[in-house]
Amino acid sequence: MNVESFNLDHTKVRAPFVRVADTKELPGGDVLVKYDVRFCQPNREHLEMPVVHSIEHLTAELMRNHTGKLIDWSPMGCQTGFYALTLGLQMPEFLDILEATFRDILRAREVPAANEVQCGWGASHTLEGAQHQVAKFLEARNQWEEVYQ
Repeated sequence: MNVESFNLDHTKVRAPFVRVADTKELPGGDVLVKYDVRFCQPNREHLEMPVVHSIEHLTAELMRNHTGKLIDWSPMGCQTGFYALTLGLQMPEFLDILEATFRDILRAREVPAANEVQCGWGASHTLEGAQHQVAKFLEARNQWEEVYQ
């Protein structure tokens, strides 16, 4: 199939994990690296939408304090994780940036841009829910690179 994640056997992975989902070399020589940051075990659990939404806002804003190489941080439609599209970040550096960002989220006092002016559904947020899920993800830091069961 054309979509990389459609070729991933979701019954063989063990969340939480971080894996390289795709790498593309652009005509100018830059390399895009797309990471699958999986919080929940596929088809067994998922993140509630206000949690997804808040982690999206928090990470998209706060990760840029640690790197200029984040292009996009996007939620998965299945609500089990996120994709990070980066400009050439290799796994060790990305994991350090992700950990630092998630530690920032634990210290956050509000969800950035969680209002009607800056967000298309500003009422759909939960800082507490986002912090709870990020704390669980951080607790499994030593497992992040263990993708398969």
